[in-house]
Amino acid sequence: MSVNSLIDPITAAGGSVTLNNAESWMQGRTLYGGASALIAYTAAIRAFPDLPPLRAGQVGFVAPVGETFELRSEMIRQGRNVAQLRSEILSEGKVALTAFWLFGTAREPNAVHPAPGPSPDPGRPEDSRPANTDRAPEFLRNNYDVHYTPERRGADEPVVRRWTRLKEPADVDPVSELILMGDTLPPSAARIMQRRGPISSINWSFNLLDHQPKTRDGWWLAETASDHADEGYSSERLRLWNADGKQMLSGIQAVAIFG
Repeated sequence: MSVNSLIDPITAAGGSVTLNNAESWMQGRTLYGGASALIAYTAAIRAFPDLPPLRAGQVGFVAPVGETFELRSEMIRQGRNVAQLRSEILSEGKVALTAFWLFGTAREPNAVHPAPGPSPDPGRPEDSRPANTDRAPEFLRNNYDVHYTPERRGADEPVVRRWTRLKEPADVDPVSELILMGDTLPPSAARIMQRRGPISSINWSFNLLDHQPKTRDGWWLAETASDHADEGYSSERLRLWNADGKQMLSGIQAVAIFG
């Protein structure tokens, strides 16, 4: 199932949607988080066209999203420079995903502070070696190339960094591709779990650092890092750089750790 197949059924009117062959984008019994976030984002921009560039998103993963669902979107406030929208995915009449989107026009900058590049040096994606994804979720095995970065992490260090790209280039706008890519890696707390068990993303909040993201040959450097883990939860920091080391996305996520 191509990326376009995820969003082609979405209309400006919202309403009921059925995805064909959705199993290729599943993570357990739900659509992969980046895919469901992309669906909610697409519903918002098709319901309200001519918006300023996207600046930030807040996504709540409430319940599993399957191949059949309903979409609804509403404008919360539209000012002179900033528009704020809500879009939701409903399963069997109940909210399964809720998202809040912030769009804003560019203004003359009054503060400039470029985000730092990745450290340590991740090397070039062209020189990296493929990661073993045999035991990865369906969406990752089916749709992504994943490569290692050269640095070696200690077994007790909750950081995961990988070069990632779609196996088939997505014929979508760059912001949509970034939303799809931004939640690709598993939470880094998996590296320090004392017992094997499932992990589930609860939410995902992110800021876009470039409203026209671009990279080379489809490669993005993704990183998840746990800032704190205890009592069955982890606070994860998510970042995404392009192939030239320019950061494009900065995010944070709450993750439930079971087992």
